[in-house]
Amino acid sequence: MEMHQSTLLGLFVLFSALSGSYCGKVLVVPADGSHWINMKVLIVELHSKGHNITVIRGSNSWYIEEESPYYTSITVDIGEFDSDFWLTLLPKLLQTKRYGESFWSEIEVAQEIFSRFSDVHQQVCNMTAMMFENEILMNSLEDSKYDVVFTDPTFGAGVLLAHRLGLPLVFNVRWTMYGEGHFIVAPSPLSYIPVPALQLTDKMTFSQRVMNVVVYMMFIYQNPKTFGYHYQEFSQKYFGPDVDFFSLLQNADIWLMRNDFTFEFPRPTMPNIVYMGGFQCKPAKPLPDDLEKFVQSSGDHGVIIMSLGSVFGQLLSEINDEIAAAFAQLPQKVIWRHTGPQPANLGNNTMIVDWLPQNDLLGHPQTKLFVAHGGTNGVQEAIYHGVPIVGLPLAFDQPDNLARMEAKGTAKIIHISTLDRTVFLEALKEVLHNPFYKENMQRLSKLHHDQPVKPLDLAIFWIEFVMRNKGAPHLRTQAYRMSWIEYHSIDVILTLTATLLIFAFVTAYVIRYLFRVCIKYKLKRE
Repeated sequence: MEMHQSTLLGLFVLFSALSGSYCGKVLVVPADGSHWINMKVLIVELHSKGHNITVIRGSNSWYIEEESPYYTSITVDIGEFDSDFWLTLLPKLLQTKRYGESFWSEIEVAQEIFSRFSDVHQQVCNMTAMMFENEILMNSLEDSKYDVVFTDPTFGAGVLLAHRLGLPLVFNVRWTMYGEGHFIVAPSPLSYIPVPALQLTDKMTFSQRVMNVVVYMMFIYQNPKTFGYHYQEFSQKYFGPDVDFFSLLQNADIWLMRNDFTFEFPRPTMPNIVYMGGFQCKPAKPLPDDLEKFVQSSGDHGVIIMSLGSVFGQLLSEINDEIAAAFAQLPQKVIWRHTGPQPANLGNNTMIVDWLPQNDLLGHPQTKLFVAHGGTNGVQEAIYHGVPIVGLPLAFDQPDNLARMEAKGTAKIIHISTLDRTVFLEALKEVLHNPFYKENMQRLSKLHHDQPVKPLDLAIFWIEFVMRNKGAPHLRTQAYRMSWIEYHSIDVILTLTATLLIFAFVTAYVIRYLFRVCIKYKLKRE
């Protein structure tokens, strides 16, 4: 009888919880490429919670599938676009890194990257304009009564769409079109907060602090003119001259940051910044039979994993040959994701694959080392599984990511310009045989796992929080509504200074006046 009553009570509690659960409607405006890989993790989790997901994708999307069991898609014609964008840019970038790593060659490549990405931002604005001018589509979006817009602010379409629909806004973010997310929304003292791209730490010398300030000033001048102005022009056209796109960006309810303080240096933050570093990581699953057999054949020596992410499937042929020759001299087995022609000097210990289950391989007990380009996803997975890194930084945020890991004693960096089989082999041996790297990475991994709530659960909670409460305005600072003069209290300082000077002047005048009166009185008596 007691068991029967307890069963009924359990069912009652279960049904009460289910009836009290909130299933909402989420409009997702993602970025493509590797950014989509981690956005999809959140979409799948939201779907598993019963939420209805709609994803807006461009017609030329690389990775965002039009058909999915997890979401309904809306495909927007993005117009003509250079499909050879990466095919033409990446070889030039690699050639510059390899042979011409001078100041002017770096500037030339940087300017080309800026120009290409400026074109991408213009295409995003064109796509958004097509949506805004499609009355049927916009009426459908308004009638759907979405609860939240969930977007990656690397591009601005989601920000614009959320403002047009009057919906709360949640970011899956590390980067925006204006730079690293913290610099947009949180206090960032340049005395100890390094600007990305400089590969500095939070302990800077005077000359490094000077460079930090100079580069920051360059970024805040160039990024709005190169990327942000597309969205500012769009905002003024569709929302009026009083609407500032930068303020719309800062006005997001929740910033889900794709890092945490096992990776990031300690810094000021804000109440609406939620750290979910490593949210895409998970315990390793069993490997496919062929990979498992190859891994197990490594014996006590273990396995090295090499992957350069979703964009850099291959390097220059001569670099590939040098890497292959170095791998061939090791007793470890190597699994190398490589999409180009097979390198020369390839040893019998090396398996070339077009794709590999990176998370599952990093979580395998036989894996000893990860050769990586330094993308955020790969670095976070290495931290999660405690695998030290030999880094080959190539572009974008990769050098800065690996510099942070090297500063924490978990990685050894090799620059493409100096890479040959000897240099690469020595770096591999150092990380493999010096316990310093593994111990530091294991420590970071322990810190990452020692959290009260899993990062993925935390991210989902805050998305649902915004949906339940129609936003989170109580967490947003008023700082972004203030001018630079008000924010830094320059007006207050000047007012107080002027008041002090006036008081000092009046006091001096009164003292002088009294002194002169006393002198006259004394002379008169005499």
